[in-house]
Amino acid sequence: MRLLHVIPTMSLRYGGPPQACREMAAAVAARGHEVEIFTTNYDGFGGFEADLAPQELAGGVRQLTFAVDLPPAYLRLSRPLAKALAERIRTFDLVHIHSLYFFTTLAAGFYARRHRVPYVLEPHGSLDPYLYRRHRGRKRLIEALYQDRLFRQAAAVHYTTSDERDLAAPYSFQRPAFVVPLGLHLEAYRPLPPAGSFRARHPEIGERRILLFLGRLNFKKGLDVLARAFGRVAQARADVHLVIAGPDNDGYQPAIERWLQAEGVLERTTFTGMLIGTAKLAALGDADLFLLPSYTENFGIAVVEAMACRLPVLISDRVNIWREVQAHGAGEVEPCDPERVAARVLAMLADPARLASYGRQGEAAVRRLFDWTSIGARMEAAYEAIIAGRRPAPA
Repeated sequence: MRLLHVIPTMSLRYGGPPQACREMAAAVAARGHEVEIFTTNYDGFGGFEADLAPQELAGGVRQLTFAVDLPPAYLRLSRPLAKALAERIRTFDLVHIHSLYFFTTLAAGFYARRHRVPYVLEPHGSLDPYLYRRHRGRKRLIEALYQDRLFRQAAAVHYTTSDERDLAAPYSFQRPAFVVPLGLHLEAYRPLPPAGSFRARHPEIGERRILLFLGRLNFKKGLDVLARAFGRVAQARADVHLVIAGPDNDGYQPAIERWLQAEGVLERTTFTGMLIGTAKLAALGDADLFLLPSYTENFGIAVVEAMACRLPVLISDRVNIWREVQAHGAGEVEPCDPERVAARVLAMLADPARLASYGRQGEAAVRRLFDWTSIGARMEAAYEAIIAGRRPAPA
């Protein structure tokens, strides 16, 4: 098969979708298929990637980056991308279109339909009602102009969890859907950096137990819940320190600092900015508990990364892999409520044996559920069914 992924940006600052696209493409390419990625140089938050040269990614995946060349920049209007799609899309057997409400979605869908190439849509959580309601007027215009038509003619829709599929059902025009999760390569998380590596870079933590948030500083992540919950935990225990690790693309950190200041725990919080590579692994390795009280999360790859590092997790019931976390004993689940989250943190920290069990079972769950080798085979089967004119297996 010759497969094309089209995505607005591959900048790591944008969070999960670029990582998911890159690794999904590599997992299928590893099974002997030719895979390319078309993207733009817009990094998602007002800046531009400097390098437009073609890149060879893992698995032999080829990434082509096209310049955004028409204002306004946030629409990612790229005539070079449209030209490349017009010239080359007919040479692919299937197109996988990532994210909605962008020019890349419009252009890829338009030329795929024109040249009768089947395409898969991946909403990346944008049809969750919590996000679907935001900026509804602007989105409704885009839907009326092109997106509803594009959706109705999609060969299939890819969701990464059954919860994401079910939440999106009212807005997806009953298109054929299949559920295949995201994953990781467990060997990339072995070995972890030596214990204490992260603490050594942040001496203000001392010997306190680390509560770790890892992700973009964003309105949907429940950081108001986290700040208030940590205030209650810190009142009960003097030996805890909160680490908030992730890029602040939206200028959200001052609001978080105000919430922490109101709780009297700002001085017991460390903001690290974005962590990648060894620095991220060091944080995961030194932490005692991973926290993600998101209001919405279509998957939550950072949760899986924590599990891969044997780090117990506490997540909200709006993180769409909460059922897997709960069923496989990798951690605990609570609603987006500061009191409930704080009480659960205290209970988990008070039971070291249970924390160790969560860590072991989380790693085992990653091996069973979230390994890219098996996920690549499932994506391959879905693509082959679509190209053959069949509905992909739903789950």
